[in-house]
Amino acid sequence: MAWMKLDDLDLAGKRVLTRVDINVPVQNGVVTDDTRIQRIIPTIEAILAKGGTPVLLAHFGRPKGRVVLDMSLRVVLPALEAALGHSVAFIETLEAAENLPQEARAAEIILIENIRFHPGEEANEPEFAKRLAGLGDVYCNDAFSVAHRAHASTEGVAHHLPACAGRLMQAELEALEGALSQPKHPVGAVVGGAKVSSKLDLLSNLVEKLDVLIIGGGMANTFLMAKGAQLGGSLVEADLLETAREIMIKAETRGCRIILPVDGLVSREFKAGAAFETVALNENTALEADQMVLDAGPEAIRIITDEIAKLNTLIWNGPLGAFEIAPFDTATVAAARAAACETKAGNLITVAGGGDTVAALNQARAADDFSYISTAGGAFLEWMEGKALPGVAALG
Repeated sequence: MAWMKLDDLDLAGKRVLTRVDINVPVQNGVVTDDTRIQRIIPTIEAILAKGGTPVLLAHFGRPKGRVVLDMSLRVVLPALEAALGHSVAFIETLEAAENLPQEARAAEIILIENIRFHPGEEANEPEFAKRLAGLGDVYCNDAFSVAHRAHASTEGVAHHLPACAGRLMQAELEALEGALSQPKHPVGAVVGGAKVSSKLDLLSNLVEKLDVLIIGGGMANTFLMAKGAQLGGSLVEADLLETAREIMIKAETRGCRIILPVDGLVSREFKAGAAFETVALNENTALEADQMVLDAGPEAIRIITDEIAKLNTLIWNGPLGAFEIAPFDTATVAAARAAACETKAGNLITVAGGGDTVAALNQARAADDFSYISTAGGAFLEWMEGKALPGVAALG
């Protein structure tokens, strides 16, 4: 879809109402990870360079439409100013934002208190959205992570002002469109994690667009059981066996090959350093009641890395095993590093995001070499599921 960018608009002398995500982790009143703050810097710098004044709208926690002092954005102010290298005027109420004191009018950057303190935000009330629009001359959405929410600050306000995507939003959209909407074939995906039920829409959408789908983690167990395997105490969603069969039939019809692990690391204990054995996984597999498949095996890893080497585009969502505990992180680490190596060599475009993906890729020390990693979570998944995101649609 077509959407406006910062570069498409004249911002000189204008207040740019900018939706950002600075919902960062805080401990004892101190920001412990400023990644989300760092990611909005290009947008803020671009607005300033074009002569605009960023007026930041953001949420912090889930106050559910009421003032909760422990969820005040004031706690992020020191980290925000340190990252931006500018002083930031903090405005405590919407009323104060509508009647800015002289000192705030002279500020380079303005941050308005937690937008979710207002019930009209999550309800996307038209009057509240119109009120927000009165705070700016232009609207910029740089919060892809909440673009799947039809809130006043993510969707409603865009109907009242010239609207554009910020640098981070632009990077997210270009990466996702390049990976799924207009990919360079052959294109594949690694989809892992615990449950099929949480990714039904994702799997159904992907098999229509991919050349190969690599399934791992606990969800692979459900597909293996649907083919006849008896997997003992492994995590399996027995009520979704027929759904798994339908997805496999759909994939075959659409020409998408599904790769399931042909062997796995099987243990009787779910703990780090547990004893394990490598077991073939197929329709004839019959594990004992207390045996669990906790990771893909060496032959499965060889097949997965060979498949990755054949691709031009790879989407990654979820780990291939119980990556939190060694040695059941082996498949995730090996596949991630293979993808990173191909990407670094210029042979592969890799886009990853959602769930435990970022943690898994960081653990594998592969994240830095991926083409793009989204921290958006729900918005990333909904885009991959083929759903329209209200916050993106409003920019078109």
